[in-house]
Amino acid sequence: MTTLAATAELNSIESSALARSFTGGMISFARREFRDAIASKWFVLYTLAFTVLAVGVSFLSLSGVGSQGFAGFGRTAAGLLNLIMLVVPLMALTAGAGSIAGERERGTLLYLLAQPVSRTQVLLGKYLGLAGTLVCSLCIGFGVSAGVLAWKAGGVGVGAYAMLVAFTVLLALAMLSVGMLISVVSRKTTVATGLALFIWLSLVFVSDLGLMASSILFKLRVQEVFGLALLNPLQAFKMAVIVNMNASLDVLGPVGAYASLTFGGSLAWILASTLVLWMVVPLGLATLLFARRGTV
Repeated sequence: MTTLAATAELNSIESSALARSFTGGMISFARREFRDAIASKWFVLYTLAFTVLAVGVSFLSLSGVGSQGFAGFGRTAAGLLNLIMLVVPLMALTAGAGSIAGERERGTLLYLLAQPVSRTQVLLGKYLGLAGTLVCSLCIGFGVSAGVLAWKAGGVGVGAYAMLVAFTVLLALAMLSVGMLISVVSRKTTVATGLALFIWLSLVFVSDLGLMASSILFKLRVQEVFGLALLNPLQAFKMAVIVNMNASLDVLGPVGAYASLTFGGSLAWILASTLVLWMVVPLGLATLLFARRGTV
């Protein structure tokens, strides 16, 4: 019994050491990626563009409302919704698409893999670093916009604004996962970026038009249209934000009314879970493909 207990304790210690080693290596790569991304031109450009657009849309959406020209955070959240659906997926997809493919094209991926780390540590570390960079970029834009609103209109509707920020971060992480998957399967940065732009266009424009056309052409039931809408993370994001702003999904037509009546209070959790799946599944697939790849 003593020998078995000692063996079990030794195995436990070794497992703990391996876990610490795995986590430590992943965090090291995350820090490296975060530093490189913060210093890159795309971070400055995306942050500046998102901040300017966020503040501009805030002024435009709230101008002429109330004695001070602002109605608070709630109306701003509604005004920022379409902007986020256009800009944030583009930011995340292109950032993720250039990660592994960029290292491979520059020849630095071979150097990284020559270190005493696994491929999984490299990929997850790069994902965490880019995720931290995207969150910083979004928080700067939202923070500046929130500062202007707080100065002009106080804290009216700050809860809706906070929920918008939370769901935007979730959307960015989901699209970053898709971008990482694109980067793993692409040999060149130009190919990865082109695929990322194609997927962005498909999600933003083609999916809406295709969904409407399919519902008319194939006479889809409202349940089927709702199911197809959930396959698009941008649509799931839009519905989740509207629900958490305590607004009625009736604005989305019969599909929104069906979702509200059928799922009720659990609808917000279903939509949030959809975004989480879009974050976990592509990243898991990218990790599996990258770990099993025999060549750089």
